[in-house]
Order: sequence, then C-alpha cells, then structure tokens
Amino acid sequence: MTVSDQTPSGPLKGLRVFDLTRVLAGPTCTQMLGDLGAEVIKIEHPSRGDDTRGFAPPFLPGRDGAPTKESAYFAGVNRNKFSVTLDIAKPEGQEIARRLIAQCDILVENFKPGGLAKYGLDYASLKDAFPGLIYCSITGFGQTGPYAPRPGYDSLIQAMGGVMSLTGEPDGLPQKVGIPVADLFAGLYGTIGILAALRHREATGQGQHIDIGMLDTHVAWLANQGMNYLATGENPPRLGNQHPNIVPYQVFATADGAIMLSIGNDATFERFCKAFGLEHLLADERFATNAKRVENRALVTDTLTPVMKSRTTNDWIARLEELKIGCGPINTLKDVFADPHVQARGMVIEMPHEAAGGPVKLIANPVKLSATPPDYRIAPPLLGAHTEEVLGRALGLDAAAIAELRAKGVV
Repeated sequence: MTVSDQTPSGPLKGLRVFDLTRVLAGPTCTQMLGDLGAEVIKIEHPSRGDDTRGFAPPFLPGRDGAPTKESAYFAGVNRNKFSVTLDIAKPEGQEIARRLIAQCDILVENFKPGGLAKYGLDYASLKDAFPGLIYCSITGFGQTGPYAPRPGYDSLIQAMGGVMSLTGEPDGLPQKVGIPVADLFAGLYGTIGILAALRHREATGQGQHIDIGMLDTHVAWLANQGMNYLATGENPPRLGNQHPNIVPYQVFATADGAIMLSIGNDATFERFCKAFGLEHLLADERFATNAKRVENRALVTDTLTPVMKSRTTNDWIARLEELKIGCGPINTLKDVFADPHVQARGMVIEMPHEAAGGPVKLIANPVKLSATPPDYRIAPPLLGAHTEEVLGRALGLDAAAIAELRAKGVV
C-alpha cells in the first residue's frame, strides 16, 4: 500500500510524529500515538535499522509456516509507522531530517543525553526554529542528575528502581519481572506527557521539551510498596506471590495445580469462611480483620494451605465465582490467548504483512474509545519501506534525487 492509502482516523488524526526511537521504550510511545491516529515517520539507519530487527528468533511466520526474516520483537511495537531510512550522521541526512521536522508536531527520541547535539537535532538546536514542536526524550536516567550519561537497560532499571528487591521468594534471589516493564512504563508515561503538551500547545501555541527518565518512571510506579517504605522507613520484604497489605491475597496450591486467591476485605473473608466450614476462624482475633491477618500472615497461610489443596483448580474457581470471591487460574500464554474473555475483548488482531505473504497476528491496543477507537492501518514495516513515498510527498524529491541519496548512503 502507498502512503496515500493509509488515511488515519482517531483522536490524533492530522498530527505528524518524527520518530527517532528504537528498541522498546520509545517505540512503545510512538506506536501508541500511531494507533490513536497520528502519522508516525520512523527514522532508521539505512543498513542496520532498529536494533530489534535483529532480536530474533522468533521471527514472524510466513504463509507456509516457515519463519520470515522479520523479528516478532520488532513487530510488537512498530505498527502504524512509515519506515524511512536516513543516516543522520551525514550532513545531507541532517538537512532532510530538519525539513521533515518542519512538517511534524512531535519528535520522540531515545538517544543518550547530548547524543543528538552533534547532529543539530537536540531540543536546544531545534526549539527556536520550531517553537511549536513537542520534543519528547526518553532515556534511562533523564537529562539531569549524576546518572544522566549512563545507558539505560530494562533489567538494570528494575534492579536500581527497587522492583527486583520486592520480587521473588523470601529465601530466594531478587527477581526481575518477566516482561520489560521499565521500558514499557517509560514509553507510556512519554505518551501521557505528549498528550498533556499537546493540550498546552492548543492553548498557547507553544511546544516544550518532555524529559522522561526510566528510573523516574520506575520509582513512580512503586505505588503502595513505595508508600509502605515512606510511611515506615523500613524496606518491604520479598513476599513471593503474597500481597504486602492484604491477606489472604496470594497463590495457593490446589489438588491439581495452583490458583490465585484474592480476598480483598473482611466481608469477603467472612463469606469465604462460612462457605467452606471455616467459621471457627472468625472467632479467632488473629483472623478477624485484615490488619490482624497481615500481622499473622504465616498462620493464615499455613491454615488455608491444606484447605486449598483439598479441591481441584477448576472446582475452586467454580465455587469461588459463585460466591463472588476473587480468584483465577495461573495461565500460560497459550491459555491467555485462548481465553474466551481475551478473545471477546479483541486483544489479538491480524494485519497483512508483505514478508509473511498474508496476515500476521499482533497484540491489540487495549484502549477502548467509543468514538475514536485505535486505528490499525500499517503493518510493522520492512526496513525503509516508505522512504521514497515519504520523501517524495513531504519534500518533493523525485526518483532520481532519492537514487542519488541512496548511492551516497544517506537513505
């Protein structure tokens, strides 16, 4: 399909994004903007492209089931983007970049602080020429502070941001979360900042710089555990699959597997006890209130463990759902994507992909907007798939001019 075929819809329709991001945090941000209707011009190095093009296997499957050369990792956060190859280290590449930026509302980048200054593409170099530009920088540690020059990696941020100290079994090693949450949260906070800056520009006409540090965003979502520390001055211990402030709210073994039991208040605990022959616990002050159950966490766990092992997972889920008591199975990803509720919510989409020779499955955008839903227009692009079209449309470059730039390694 051509650029002209990709007419966007959505609340950000009409906005254009100059995307200088790669890997995960930045692309998460720009994919969200693209899903909401913005036109995203993803700038990639002519020979290497986004690093995640090489983060494989696995690769996207082709029509015959054989792997393509397109990584699943890249496909996960790069739909709704036009891929334009451009070497910004070359003066001609910098000139083209500035000409494209002149037509953009938003620039998102995740170079290390100061990394774009040598190309004249940092915020300080652009703000006077483009006063309405919203410029979002996503880095490991932000633009200021003693760690600003350091590179940021997801597992490193999880370690430094405290989450690893809270994750894992009490007698085991600290654990990172099984998905790159530090990257993902930074990208989503970047999106929030951009949306706020758009509102400000609408009111004043002025753009601004948005400084997103992965460590900052990681600290921000320490949430109740962060507040537990600030309130007490004591480091919260690792609790495995237990909740720091609510008991019982944890994983229990069943007769044939395991279940997540989530009893969120005293009324629910009373209902649980009366339904399963545990009324005597309600007369014991150690079980009577959530505060007491938290104080006596080990006793509550030891008391309920044989009870939970007395039934199968499916039996527990059926009984607890009847009682409106929170519970759920410990699903594998196969279970997740086969779940009827996940399917009913449309959390997997299919988009035609050139390399696959047919549709590929992607994870859908979870934002359900009644009037302007996410818009799936462009499959994750091949490297440089839209270079000629974008440069021709936006800058008026003809085929000969683009061929000359290609010969010089600029595009």
